[in-house]
Amino acid sequence: MKNYFKLFCLISFLIIFFSQKVLTEENKKFLNVDWSFKGYLGKFDRASLQRGYQVYAEVCASCHSMKYLSYRNLAEEGGPEFSLEQAKAIAANFEVTDGPNDDGDMFTRPAKLSDKFVSPYRNDKEAIALNGGAYPPDMSVLVKARSGGADYIYSLLLGYEDPPNGVVLDDGVYYNAYMYGNKIKMANPLSEGLVEYNDGTKATNEQMAKDVVTFLAWTAEPHLEARHKIGFKAIIYLIIITFLVYLSMKRLWSRIEPKV
Repeated sequence: MKNYFKLFCLISFLIIFFSQKVLTEENKKFLNVDWSFKGYLGKFDRASLQRGYQVYAEVCASCHSMKYLSYRNLAEEGGPEFSLEQAKAIAANFEVTDGPNDDGDMFTRPAKLSDKFVSPYRNDKEAIALNGGAYPPDMSVLVKARSGGADYIYSLLLGYEDPPNGVVLDDGVYYNAYMYGNKIKMANPLSEGLVEYNDGTKATNEQMAKDVVTFLAWTAEPHLEARHKIGFKAIIYLIIITFLVYLSMKRLWSRIEPKV
């Protein structure tokens, strides 16, 4: 029985080790960042999440929607954890169409915590028309939807370069070392000092990219920390149960005399 227990522990270790190694191998072609939310016990950096929202609001929100996120999520545990007053103030900066009223008319009002993030466009056709024929993707689950995840988005934001000799780009197309095909219609969104952080952090390109990607990682998986806590408790529970079963079986089999 002792051998079975050792085998179980060995298999568990190998699964964890190789799954982590595979993830590392997949992302090694991108710029690598030591993300606080990575790993089995990873947590989001609150300050980075709040700065990331600021970058999204001031830089990204003019083109990219966030349709699966509500303003109340900004104040929830495990996220940026703005106060309710701060989240209400953020929501009040936007107007949403509501109604009909008692007269049967639609009307606009300031957004509330229960409202979804307001889109910068009235519809998809307007989004395409205003972006040179390219639809700007919704950012709600962008990190989960792209191969390479956070490392890919971070690399993409910092990957703008002059095209190599012999590479010709059409008007409105830019060269990016990490974009699939190396051609992208989105101009470089970041420049040094573009955002003035509320907490005084220096807004370098690397810092802004890291913060906004951290925010996007949270929007893609807002319950990540809760899931990690549940997973950790489940592992501890399984270890305890396995140990108790081992002790029980050891005691049970100790009563059986081996055949000579």
